Formats: sequence, structure tokens, C-alpha cells
Amino acid sequence: MSEEIKKNSYSADSIQALEGMEHVRMRPSMYIGDVGVRGLHHLVYEVVDNSIDEALAGYCDSIQVIINQDNSITVQDNGRGIPVGIHKKEGVSALEVVMTKIGAGGKFDKDSYKVSGGLHGVGVSCVNALSDHLRAEVHNEGKIWEQEYERGKAMYPVRSIGETNVTGTKVTFKPDASIFTQTLEYSYDTLAARLRELSFLNKGITITLTDLRNIDENGQAKSETFHSTEGLKEYVRFLDGNRVPIISHVISMENEKSEIPVEVALIYNDSYSENIYSYVNNINTHEGGTHLQGFRMGLTRTLKKYADASGLLDKLKFEITGDDFREGLTAIISVKVMEPQFEGQTKTKLGNREVVSPVSQAVADMLEAYLEENPTDAKTIVQKVILAAQARHAAKKAREMVQRKTVMSGGGLPGKLSDCSEQDPEKCEIFFVEGDSAGGTAKQGRDRNFQAIMPLRGKILNVEKAMGHKVFENEEIRNIFTALGVTIGTEEDSKALNLSKLRYHKVVIMCDADVDGSHIATLILTFFFRYMRELIEKGYVYIATPPLYMVKKGTKKQYAWTDEERIELMEQMGQGSSVQRYKGLGEMNAEQLWETTMNPEHRTLRQITVDNMAEADRVFSMLMGDEVPPRREFIEKNAVYAKIDA
Repeated sequence: MSEEIKKNSYSADSIQALEGMEHVRMRPSMYIGDVGVRGLHHLVYEVVDNSIDEALAGYCDSIQVIINQDNSITVQDNGRGIPVGIHKKEGVSALEVVMTKIGAGGKFDKDSYKVSGGLHGVGVSCVNALSDHLRAEVHNEGKIWEQEYERGKAMYPVRSIGETNVTGTKVTFKPDASIFTQTLEYSYDTLAARLRELSFLNKGITITLTDLRNIDENGQAKSETFHSTEGLKEYVRFLDGNRVPIISHVISMENEKSEIPVEVALIYNDSYSENIYSYVNNINTHEGGTHLQGFRMGLTRTLKKYADASGLLDKLKFEITGDDFREGLTAIISVKVMEPQFEGQTKTKLGNREVVSPVSQAVADMLEAYLEENPTDAKTIVQKVILAAQARHAAKKAREMVQRKTVMSGGGLPGKLSDCSEQDPEKCEIFFVEGDSAGGTAKQGRDRNFQAIMPLRGKILNVEKAMGHKVFENEEIRNIFTALGVTIGTEEDSKALNLSKLRYHKVVIMCDADVDGSHIATLILTFFFRYMRELIEKGYVYIATPPLYMVKKGTKKQYAWTDEERIELMEQMGQGSSVQRYKGLGEMNAEQLWETTMNPEHRTLRQITVDNMAEADRVFSMLMGDEVPPRREFIEKNAVYAKIDA
């Protein structure tokens, strides 16, 4: 048989029957989302979820997470310990079954766990499959048991290595470098944000994070302990720490309706944004779902009924909508569902219909009681709703201005936009550039086939502190909407984003590599986060990284993005080398800007991703809000490592 025929033949021998662990290693993204930074951190969450499940079942109240010096991770809890007895069907220890079989575990036994967390449900066996080495240590039955694995395969049977009078499980794993090729380095801040979130969602649990890579002059490792006694009430106060509340208390409740535990906490502040975060079994449901639908129904119905009865709406000339009741609202909804059904693009949308009514009823009961007992706060909320309705009405007119095409602007596109000739949005990219000078250089240096340039005049409006109609009346922001081809607002939802006519799938923020440039980039990012969040969620938003220096000797020249790179290049080139510091994009010529920052073959673009929406909201409100002390503290802490991405 010729090579060509062999190559194209499709027979029984072509079918590969992969064992579970082999399939995980071959298709890891199916199990943990991706093999980049997010997937790397997801491994930790899967192991921690097992400990949280023990806590939900009432057997664990302490969890320790340690980032070891070699970037391996240790997770230890004081739960019951994974069973080590021989599994009847498999003929090996239950510990080995849990660690090496996909879909094995106590979560499927309703007598062991009523509810369990973990988005993909793949658990620790998946972590084992994607680890170079994993060691499990179990304390139960008065003994210490251990088993080690290499790339998911047991190195020896479970064995006893000592005696103990405590119970619990300790897992240490090192991710496999052949799978996680992008990075093996864990981010302390990313893990801290998720563990803090889990402590709020599961009050009474103590979670400790320790980083053995970061030791101070006293020999102490960097460490934080997360513990919440009030749960979601504390979480709301934490998220809203940089905003001004307009009511005296966090409104909260904890209830069980139709065997569905419902927990809600909310507060109104003087901002113009709506920040609602929903969770199912500790999973952050970014896309919402039936529990969020129930919350909105209960909130709108109860507040509308109260507002109508108060007579405060009598002089309003137009109807109020659900949006008006949620302006300036920060709320968290957490439900526990025995068998959650997830939908949506990223499987983070709850689909269980039976959840709507219990959540709606629980929220209605909570609000009715609060409004009756706190008439001053009730009046303040209704007045906020009226202002929101008036602002929405004004914003609708302003949005219509954004979307109205004029003859003068060439078919509706802003006059300053230098568009590209390519029509396919997937191939097109737009650079939002700070100032006309840098914009002129970028226009000369770009590839006009697929790169568009849009210069922005100075610092755009800080949308964090502006009412909706002021945002849409702002000329620079109107130009951004028009250039992108994006519209906002429908009859049903005034904040809905329509990306059907989006003209570019790469939206690049290109600012000077200095403090002013960082501020402008943060202003633009705040606008995208508050008004075009879907662009970020779809992975369309990027930050360009222009170099800080050019090191030159004779005809030889190289670029440096950090002081360390500059020093290294100067040492390599030796005596006679000179350094040019780029204070702004305008100091580069068109060829240099193309070569370093715009050429797809050589440039570095940082994609903006948001792993933790609640934490990103807190950081944006801190950076762009009115409170100075927390902003100063954040900048002092992060100045050395500062990156723009959220």
C-alpha cells in the first residue's frame, strides 16, 4: 500500500480508545477550560473545592493552601479524610480510585454530600492527570496513609506511614510543564481573591494562604487568613468599601425555600452602576441564570409596590423599569442546589427553573420587612430610583445621538478614524491612541490593510463618577462607540450591548509607557468594564506594550521594555553604547513604532481578562472612585509590579 493511501485510510485501527486519564492529558482544555494562567489556577480550585465540600457537609472548618518554593501547591484540610479501604468494584484503595478515575468520588452519593462545588465536576483526579507529581496524605482510622502519582498513575499501593489522632487530607501537586507551557508560576493575588471569596460564601471556615516563595527579612512567609462570621453581609461591605452607602445597613437574609438554601445581601450606594454577583454551590455564575432572574423579580416587584404606595412616583411623567431599581445596587445572591444544570457559552448560567420562585419569594419577604422597619432608608431608595429613571430617560436621548448618522462624518464614522481596508472583523484591529501626535505616527507606521487608528484627545471621561447621560454626551466616548460599530440599549434592556456590527475583533489601547499613559489606559478600561464588558469577556480588548528604551551602539540597536533589560543590553554592547528613553509614543518614528509595538510578528499584546468579576469591580471602584487612601495604598503595594490588566 502506498504512503498516500495509508495516510488517507480510515479503518478500525484508526479508532483510539483512550482511558480517562489519557484523555484528560490529551484534551486538558475540555476539563479545566484552558492550559494558560486560568487553567493553572483552576487546578488549585478543584482541590480546594473538595475541602469546601467537606465543610458544607459539616466536617471541616480549616483549610490551608501553600504555594511552595518550586511553585507546587499544598492543600490541607481537617475533614474526615478520603476513605482508604478497598473499593469492592475496583479492587484497590478508595483513595487510589478517587485519585485516578475520572468521575469517581463521594459527590455522586447523596448520602455523603447534599451539594458540592466545582464547576466542571472533574475533581482531584483531573488535577492528578495534569500534574508531573502528586502526593496524597490522608489522616483517618488513627493512621497516616500516603500514595504518590506520576502524571496520574500510582507509583505504589496506598501505604500506612504512621499513627495520628486527627483526621484530614493533604494534597501536594506540581503541574506538568509539558501541558502548562505558558507558565507554571502561581499568582498569590489571584489565589487570594478566590479564597477570600470562598470564605465569604462559606462563613465560619478559616482558609489560610501562605506563599513560601516570598520570605521577609524576619524569615516569615507572606500569608493571609480569610475568615468571615457574617458571610455575604461582610462580602457586600468589602466590595463596597470604596463607595458611599446611602442606606444605614446592609439588607440581608438567609433562608431555605422549597429545600433550596438562599442567601442574599445587598446595599445601595451613590454610584451609577449596578453590581450583582450570583453564585451556585460557590460557583460564580457570570452569565446569571434562574437564581438571578428570581432575585430581580423579587426586588422589582417589592420595591415597585412600595414606591407606588408611597406616592413619591405620582409626579414622574414616565414609567420606571427594573434597571432603575438596580442603579447604585451592590448585591450578592448565593444558592445551594442539589443537582445544578448549567447552560450558556461558558457553562456558568444556572438553568434550574425550580429556583426562580424560592429566590423571588425570599427576596420579597426580606425587602418587605426591611422597608417597613426602616422608613427613612425606604424613602432614600425610592428617591434614588426616581433619579435613576430621570437619568435613564436623558441617557436614552444621548444614546440616540450616538447612533444617529450624520452626512458630515462620512457614513457615521468619526472624522479622526483612519479605517482599514479589510472588511472581515476577525482580521481587523483598531488602536485607540493617546493624542494626535502619536496618532499621526501610528497612521504612518501601521499596515492599513487590517489596522485602524483612532486618536483620543487627552483623558476621556471617568465613567465611574459620571451619570449615564453624561457618558453618552461625551464626544470621545461617542466616537469610541461609533468607531467600533457597537450600539447599546434596547426597549427591553437599556444596558444591553449589541455587538452584531462590531467592526474589529482586536481593540488595542496604545498609550505612553508612563504614569499619564497608564492613567489614560485605566480610564479607557474602566469605560469598557462598565459599558462594554462583553468585549472584555470575549477576549477582544488588549493593551499594547511600547518599549521604554532603545539601546544603541554604532548601527546596532535593540529595544528594552524594563530597566533590567536596559542594563543587560548595555552590558552586552559594552562601552560606547547609548540609551534613548522614550517618554511617549510621539518620540518614536513610524518605523520604530511599527517594529516594536504594532507588527504582529514582533509585538507583545497583553489580553485583558477578568478571572474574578467581583474583585475587578472592587479594584475599578477603588482606582477611579472618590476615596483616596485605599487608592494610595493599592498603588504603593503594586507600583513595582503594576500591570494594566484586571
